[in-house]
Amino acid sequence: MLKPHLPIALLLALVTPAAAQVRVASPDGRTQVTVETRDGRLYYSVVRDGRSLFTPSLLGFEFRGAPPLRDSLRIADSARATFDSTWTQPWGEVARVRDHHNELRVSVVETAPPNRRFTVTFRVFNDGLGFRYEFPDQPNLKDFVIADELTEFAFTNDGRAWWIPSNRPRLDRSEMLFSSGPVSRLDSVQTPLTVETTTDHTFIVIHEANLVDYARMFLNGPREQSRTLRAALAPYADGAKVYGRTPFVTPWRTIQIADRVTDLAPSVLGLNLNPPSVIPNTSWIKPMKYVGIWWGMHINTMTWSSGPKHGATTANTKRYIDFAAANGLGGVLVEGWNVGWDGDWIQNRNAFSFTKPYPDYDLVELARYARDKGVKLIVHNETSGGLENYERQIDSAYTLYHSLGLDAIKTGYVTDFVGQGDSHYGQYMVRHHRRVIEKAAQYGIMLDVHEPIHDTGERRTYPNMLSREGARGQEYNAWSGEGGNPPEHETILFFTRLLDGPMDFTPGIFDILLQSTGRPRRLDEPRPRTTLAKQLALYVVIYSPVQMAADLPENYEHKPAFQFIRDVAVDWDTTRVIEGKIGDYVIVARKAKGSREWFLGAITDEEARTFDVPLSFLTPGRRYVAEIYADGPGANWATNPLPVTISQRPVTSLTRLHVVLAPGGGQAIRIRPAR
Repeated sequence: MLKPHLPIALLLALVTPAAAQVRVASPDGRTQVTVETRDGRLYYSVVRDGRSLFTPSLLGFEFRGAPPLRDSLRIADSARATFDSTWTQPWGEVARVRDHHNELRVSVVETAPPNRRFTVTFRVFNDGLGFRYEFPDQPNLKDFVIADELTEFAFTNDGRAWWIPSNRPRLDRSEMLFSSGPVSRLDSVQTPLTVETTTDHTFIVIHEANLVDYARMFLNGPREQSRTLRAALAPYADGAKVYGRTPFVTPWRTIQIADRVTDLAPSVLGLNLNPPSVIPNTSWIKPMKYVGIWWGMHINTMTWSSGPKHGATTANTKRYIDFAAANGLGGVLVEGWNVGWDGDWIQNRNAFSFTKPYPDYDLVELARYARDKGVKLIVHNETSGGLENYERQIDSAYTLYHSLGLDAIKTGYVTDFVGQGDSHYGQYMVRHHRRVIEKAAQYGIMLDVHEPIHDTGERRTYPNMLSREGARGQEYNAWSGEGGNPPEHETILFFTRLLDGPMDFTPGIFDILLQSTGRPRRLDEPRPRTTLAKQLALYVVIYSPVQMAADLPENYEHKPAFQFIRDVAVDWDTTRVIEGKIGDYVIVARKAKGSREWFLGAITDEEARTFDVPLSFLTPGRRYVAEIYADGPGANWATNPLPVTISQRPVTSLTRLHVVLAPGGGQAIRIRPAR
């Protein structure tokens, strides 16, 4: 008898060369994918519970200097297999992940010159599917340039989509507010794209997995009177999308499917479509909470550049290290420590040194001081898009950091274009990120990437790739002219951006009115549009294995609510989404890794809401204490954001907690075993 944790692979059948249509179903039989040729073109379609989700959708490519791989196609043969295994994450939203899928490999040939061959592989899970193209080595397809990928997603239903654009200025950071509307009215959008069908309210998420040597996929909106989205690859400056040589495989195109919005998270589809970890010993990879010389730059009490307000000084960094050590926080991020920040960062991208600190920052002494205090000194490497400058220095920089015991880096890519005008999301940038991840693993360094390529599950293969930004974060609540994030923002992020992986959102602002700037902000000025209790709840709702206590240390002093930040975990055994509605509210519970403690976070948009939350996830028969951080009397994000009521009460698995959320508010709860 096979043990359940061992992989099972069973070859079931081969299709005859003459077959024009083949099918594969999910293990539970609910989702069925059909692959077929029609008039010499290759299509796939998706049905769930007998209802069509995607009508026949085109597959293929256009090449530069060669005929398109689209016409005169025939299914030569196919093979099916079943896989079932369970693997353990070194860190994550869940500790154990089951990979149970049925696979269909469809071999396709051109019946007319140049008679090229390729395979499309489908893997169908109970929660969705992935498919990719594979080009074997062959005489008529060696070196190639992809001009366009012809992959389509032909929605049967004109569902409601939540999206950010991919054809607007400042695309490099994906830092735009979400809009929503019918699929038929989309223009050009980024993934993950979340869609709710209007008929049976099925939820569908389009994304990609295992992006290694390819361009990021956007989606072009449908043509008139259509619901068909088309793959749109981020380009090089010369218009080419991908340079390749056979044998070659593309990333997986993924379609996550859920009956309820609460079933979307945690999403493991992309993880299962990435190879297992190549790092044999991951014991040095440690999730943590941290503070940083960061928020002061955004509220203009400090500067990245040298001068009288320079934040990254030896004395100031020691103050932050002392604060972290005293409060059980694992790290201190320091931005602006290295030469290169003076002047225009983007114009001076090649001026950054990643080994030379400013004269008022003693890197060697601070590495020693942090180590003696049991705190990690997190190194900031801002490239401003100077990829070549960074890669020239990467070995010398990482050698230095390793010699000083510095094993955590935050990288940054504040720029619109890289190379010779290539897209921030193109193959050139994808290759760079993969080199950095591999190099960091070689030197035993963990990464937190800002202005990144979006997460496609590579953290399974390289668990040192901890977190990234890739969405509109907390700093927009500080900048004048940006308007801040509306109260609904995080409730949308949870069901969109966060489905691709962790986000370094940087929660925990206690000085919500920004009085530390010397003048409290008016209601129409940028500031966090949340209550203080919601800032606490975000530590549970927005997942990241590295969580920042983002405010200035002095703003946490003598604040009882800071105890929740001290206590909250960052690594989890189990995640349960209890309630949710995109753009309205989220309630999620998570069990701390290797612990009997649970943490619950609830957030709302601008509307006040109440819930009776069942605690049935707790172990039956055991007694617990709930430590509750709730919106206080009269709390309101707009007029009175600071009141927090802290209380305790006994609970069991039979308890239903009455959760009251103020407008723009939240509630954060630690549930620990009763002593």
